[in-house]
Amino acid sequence: MSDINHLASIAALLGDPARANILVALFDGRALTAKELAYAAHVTPQTASGHLGKLFEGGLLTMEKQGRHRYFRLASASVAQMLESIMAVTDTQPPRPWRGGEGLRNARTCYDHLAGRLGVALASFLMDAGHLVLSSDGGEVSASGLAFLRDFGAEPGPSKRVFCRPCLDWSERRPHLAGRVGAALACRCFDLGWIRRQRDTRALAVTAEGRVGFQARFGFDASFGQ
Repeated sequence: MSDINHLASIAALLGDPARANILVALFDGRALTAKELAYAAHVTPQTASGHLGKLFEGGLLTMEKQGRHRYFRLASASVAQMLESIMAVTDTQPPRPWRGGEGLRNARTCYDHLAGRLGVALASFLMDAGHLVLSSDGGEVSASGLAFLRDFGAEPGPSKRVFCRPCLDWSERRPHLAGRVGAALACRCFDLGWIRRQRDTRALAVTAEGRVGFQARFGFDASFGQ
């Protein structure tokens, strides 16, 4: 299949509202069952099965079986990046009131890294402190940045994955941090108990410990006016 035809086939997969809902439901990097994804897509299990088959065949999802259940997740961080980029360009009009809920705007997951106001604030701190430089096509962590991450307990481990890159935040229209660095920061914040997942949403709750920790270590108020 040529690149143009492959692009067209991916676009066709994304063009169906039910399949788009399935992909967004998997945006936080976790695996969900076919039944859970049918609920997220507002379709019957039989209809969801057909959509999941197409997304799997198109390379956008992976699937694994555990017992009698099939679990689906996004195939890679690149798929999540594609979805985030599409969301960022869907509205080219002047900014309008946010309709996604303040909880989702304040803090959420974008695959395995942090997004929303929280993710943008973390990226801004690292850049302002000289720990990080982000460009349109990648990012670089300085020596002081590596020392900061090591001291914070968020030093990225070895991997073939991209080390550091910007991801345009679709609610804030500013970059948050993706790649191994972004994933390590998110993992450390979860481990410290600064953030926790909320049921049936990508929105994250910033805990009381998190509000203190983000203020002390990163210098910003993570309550975001709440």
